[in-house]
Amino acid sequence: MKIADFEDFPINLKNLQLGLEAFDSAPIVPVMENNSVVPEFLVDLLNARSPSGYETEAQAVVDKYVQPKADAYEKDALGNRIATVKGSGGPTLMMTGHMDELGLIITYVDDKGFLYFNTVGGIDLTTISGRRVSILTRDGVVKGVTGRRAIHLLTEEERKKVPEKHNLWIDIGANDKKDALSRVRIGDVAVYDQAFELMTGSVGIARAFDDKAGCYVVCEVLRRLADDREGLQASVISVATSQEEIGCRGARAVAGRVKADFAIAVDVGHATDHPECDNRRFGEFKLGGGPIITRGANINPVMFNALVELAEKNKIPFQIEADPRPTGTDGRELQMAPGGLATAVVSIPLRYMHTPSEIVDLQDVENTVRLLVAYAKSLKPGDCGDW
Repeated sequence: MKIADFEDFPINLKNLQLGLEAFDSAPIVPVMENNSVVPEFLVDLLNARSPSGYETEAQAVVDKYVQPKADAYEKDALGNRIATVKGSGGPTLMMTGHMDELGLIITYVDDKGFLYFNTVGGIDLTTISGRRVSILTRDGVVKGVTGRRAIHLLTEEERKKVPEKHNLWIDIGANDKKDALSRVRIGDVAVYDQAFELMTGSVGIARAFDDKAGCYVVCEVLRRLADDREGLQASVISVATSQEEIGCRGARAVAGRVKADFAIAVDVGHATDHPECDNRRFGEFKLGGGPIITRGANINPVMFNALVELAEKNKIPFQIEADPRPTGTDGRELQMAPGGLATAVVSIPLRYMHTPSEIVDLQDVENTVRLLVAYAKSLKPGDCGDW
């Protein structure tokens, strides 16, 4: 990592390097209060900028950490990354976690050089204004700020309303349209300029835990199985999927071409342990409570029962979510693969989903890895999801 790369790290880490003229060594990785180190792979993935359809930086991280461990490694036309560890005659388990995130896509530049945009994925428009953003261009990152009329200049009625997209813009300090277009092109994308950092203990903040946390989990499970194959009979495929935020498009592609007996989609789920959440409406889920195992129509009951039994056997904390319909995850596409595919959904509790500052307890991430490693090793020849 070069000194220039520190612009994407938390400010406290960047300040440690002020005054250095050159720096090239392993990245600084945050340490939790229990002295355990936040995995470098996870940090790199969280800091990668990868809006749907523009997953290049996240792909590069997955390539770096996963490809060397895999027995087989593939890329496809949707941008998915498909890694395999081969078993010894057992069934095939496919796990998916999406590496794309929300973003803004530049659609118009006005005469004064202000950039107008559309949203990539389901962004709450009330959270956009006043944010620092990084715009990904062919010549590198261009910094900008999302703008809106200041509250002093809004009418009383305007203050009560959610802003329209056309009343928001990005300011890159351009002199005029020509200046702006010399740096940014129509179709360039932006993400919030907000990298991962620890808040307290094992609780971290990032703009894209959704779903870099799940992507990390499925990739890390494969990495650990590659290093310790004792008892592993199943073949395991981890897929870092693309374009989930705009319709689970990457998962749809792999569901149609990758042959598996079981599938697990790993995503984030809503932690409801904060104010203004009525558990009668949303269920009860908390940070630090362990992975959320979904139960319902999208979920194969054989897999659900096995995951719960393994969590109990291995003393892994877990939570159960009831969902009567296809989930809002890759799982809905996996289940409907040609012929049907036994599918489970496991989620990592998260506060403030689809905002610039999502919160996750990293112990829940680790416990999700542990649960899926145990599940993969539990599969034996002849196992299937028929019920």
